Amino acid sequence: MAIDSLPAAVRDRARELQDDFLGLLSDPPETMPGAGMVFLCSDYVTQIAGRHPEYVLDALDAEGMMPVRSDEEIRAWLAERLRELSDEVQLKACLRELRHRELIRIAWRDLLGQAGLDEVMHDLTRLADTLVQGAMEWLEERLQQRYGIPRDDEGQAQRLVVLGMGKLGGEELNFSSDIDLIFAYWRPGSTDGSRSIENQEFFQRLGRALIAALADSTPEGFCYRVDMRLRPFGSSGPLVMHFDAMEDYYQAHGREWERYALIKARVIAGEPAAGARLMEKLQPFIYRRYLDYGAFANLRELKRKINEESVRRERFEDVKHGEGGIREVEFVGQVFQLIRGGRDRDLQRRDLLGVLALLAERQLLPKHAVEQLVHAYRFLRRVENRLQMQNDQQTHRLPSQAFDRTRLALAMGYADEASFETALVKEQRRVHAQFEQVFSAPQRDDAAGEDDMPGGERQRLLGRLWSQHLGKEEALSLLEQMGFSDPAAAYEGIRALRKGPVTRSLSETGRQRLNRLMPLLLGALAELDDPDAVLPRALQLVKTIARRSVYLSLLVENPLALSQLVKLCEASSWISDQLTRYPLLLDELLDPRALYAPPGHDGLKEELEHELAQFPLEDQEQVLDRLRQYKQVQTLRVAAADIMGHLPLMRVSDHLTWLAEVLLEKVLELSWNLMVERHGEPWCGSGSRRRLARFAIIGYGKLGGLELGYGSDLDVVFLHDSEVEPARTTGPRVIENSEFFGRVAQRVVHLLGAFTPAGRLYEVDTRLRPSGASGLLVTSLEAFARYQDSSAWTWEHQALVRARHVAGDPELGERFAEVRERVLARPRDRDALRAEVVEMRGRMLAEHASRDPDVFDLKRDRGGITDIEFMVQYWVLANAHDHPELCAWPDKVRTLEVLGQVGVITPELGTALADAYRDMRNRIHRLTLGGAGTRLGNPPKDLRELRAQVMTTWDDLFGDVAIAAAEPGNAD
Repeated sequence: MAIDSLPAAVRDRARELQDDFLGLLSDPPETMPGAGMVFLCSDYVTQIAGRHPEYVLDALDAEGMMPVRSDEEIRAWLAERLRELSDEVQLKACLRELRHRELIRIAWRDLLGQAGLDEVMHDLTRLADTLVQGAMEWLEERLQQRYGIPRDDEGQAQRLVVLGMGKLGGEELNFSSDIDLIFAYWRPGSTDGSRSIENQEFFQRLGRALIAALADSTPEGFCYRVDMRLRPFGSSGPLVMHFDAMEDYYQAHGREWERYALIKARVIAGEPAAGARLMEKLQPFIYRRYLDYGAFANLRELKRKINEESVRRERFEDVKHGEGGIREVEFVGQVFQLIRGGRDRDLQRRDLLGVLALLAERQLLPKHAVEQLVHAYRFLRRVENRLQMQNDQQTHRLPSQAFDRTRLALAMGYADEASFETALVKEQRRVHAQFEQVFSAPQRDDAAGEDDMPGGERQRLLGRLWSQHLGKEEALSLLEQMGFSDPAAAYEGIRALRKGPVTRSLSETGRQRLNRLMPLLLGALAELDDPDAVLPRALQLVKTIARRSVYLSLLVENPLALSQLVKLCEASSWISDQLTRYPLLLDELLDPRALYAPPGHDGLKEELEHELAQFPLEDQEQVLDRLRQYKQVQTLRVAAADIMGHLPLMRVSDHLTWLAEVLLEKVLELSWNLMVERHGEPWCGSGSRRRLARFAIIGYGKLGGLELGYGSDLDVVFLHDSEVEPARTTGPRVIENSEFFGRVAQRVVHLLGAFTPAGRLYEVDTRLRPSGASGLLVTSLEAFARYQDSSAWTWEHQALVRARHVAGDPELGERFAEVRERVLARPRDRDALRAEVVEMRGRMLAEHASRDPDVFDLKRDRGGITDIEFMVQYWVLANAHDHPELCAWPDKVRTLEVLGQVGVITPELGTALADAYRDMRNRIHRLTLGGAGTRLGNPPKDLRELRAQVMTTWDDLFGDVAIAAAEPGNAD
């Protein structure tokens, strides 16, 4: 900004300051655009330039402008100067000279609007990194000359690791910031010099010398005020600790605020590889593997203390700590990192702006809210920097002097103080509104506040009911008013939880959270049609999650999640049981949009890839847990959408089948990669016929027929096509291909079926393979085809109707489909086929049919789903030779449609059987979600009519060989 364009009140002062500087120069530059503006807005630049005009002149380019400087230039300048130094006095002078030179350049570019905030933060952070690293290396070399190199007990060299915390760690340093550091080293030991000392003493000496080099006051000032209070045990703790001691400290003594601090921890000096090992050790403390909704209350309390401190110190105009200040923006970002960072590694980052962008991308905050926060943050950070540029002081408070406020407004691009402060207040109000939106407590702690809320009196009474401060008769009356038909049972259930061992053993924090949750939960139950049925489920859930009080916080902090919880527990005891067994699923209640809209096949694959990308696949325990958690989450979404009527029956089975396919593909990929790593790829043949052998998984039963239900197991057969010798792997440990494929299959079965604390994926049944349980686990396609042609029983061909390729090599899957069609379409003796189908059905009925005539097993009894399955399979096997299109689909509904189209049965019969099948499947889904099996006592009239229709069709089809013995009540 040219001096003549400045307001009259400051124009003369700016011209005077510029003239004073030029008067110091024997050969002033021809032009220095904006110099008067810089000197006006920064007394610091004016003073240093007056003492050292060469700092300005050396930095200006030919046009009198301050250029950008690369990281390499800064480091090279310091490295060259450090080589010339002989003592620590010279070191301190060198460090301060670089600081002044860089701060002048940075302030110059910023005040003239030539550098954006990102450049300013980067350059300030780079300067601190360079000074700390350079000073540490210079001092380290001198100490090593005296004491030798620190080594551990194995002789490995050790170096100090310096962690930068706060804005330094986040690479967001401000102009006159102090720097928060933590010192650490890898392992205990001693130096290898003639004057050997313990590593602890060596690194303490190095740390003290480094602090002095940076913080001591000299004629040229200091580099940085160094704050070491964030280290373990604070000011009373040792200056430096080895990694294991630090890990033990955070595990045993770490406090919540230390988690917030470590979010931004970054290795800024020392050995990067060792620093990476340290940060890996600390990750479990910083980012919990579960969703930590206790962070809301903890950060809310921390902000309350900051606000009280602001009032005490009269920080009403504090752009960092005050209402709507920088700290509130930081808290918004940090709370989501602390809650979700353990599950979403993308949130494990130090830069606040990057975190805010992720919150919008993940839809954790509305896009417009993030845009407001980012705009305000940038504005407030520029205010902060320009405040500090005035006198190189660490201040965040607006100046009290009118002249200082005017030049701050000019530095911010405003013509006067009033317009600047109007803009500032606008940004602060936006920040505070968003902060309140995120952190406002859903339940007020004060009784008066409760009475002002809708239903406040009832909530107060429920609080007294839970705390047992309400008389029993008054409590029973209250519960009856809330809709409980058996208030005495409800009262005893609530009392049992209150007085039970789980509640008594809670920590103070856990008890406080439970005391806040229970009135809210009881109030939510009162809104249900049948609170008596849901209360025991809800109390069991609370009893299970109480020891992990973060889950209590999740429900307290999210009224919508609590509402979804009681709604789903009312609708389905199965869902209630899943939430109780796997409390991690509670997170899914936070977003009804996702909860009731399960993804399709491609979406499932994408979500699984993202889930597994959060951690190394070499960690088998993590892999197993994450796969299981993923399945539980996706199954919950399907069940929630199903029970609330958002998914029709066929789509429910589609989603559950897609989920199984996606998990099978991933489990096969993991198993295959592990075996290849150990044994190399399986190749077969020689010369021009040499090729990579293929492997595929064939789904049978409900998986093959796209008819999976909740809790269905997986019927699978493993195939390969390694049929030409030689057939072995490429190493490092060479084995025969047959053994390789066997190990892959065993690994798949293990990953699917192994129990972990997170449950298991699926029960796997491989008995449909050739020769059943006595046959090889993996069969070549050629051997499979021979078996089907010459040895398979009729029931195995029936099973083949519902078989299809579900994972592995698609080309091998196509070849299997050709074998399947050929086997199904071969000519058959219809009378013999009819007799064998009926005989097999008779055996099943003898073993599994209901003995009670008033009970109908929708799956196994006569007139149920199995009858429809057997009729469809018979029609396919009897007619596929003449109508090969009957082999096109593995599911019954589409096959019935084709049977009607080609004239094997009438279209009307096909539709009727498909409708009956869908109806019974839907009822089975409902029974499962209600916590029941497939048996229904005293079935309703419409179901009895459907059953009779299916039985009539069976009898019409099989005539005199129908199973009279299996009529209801005659199964004995």
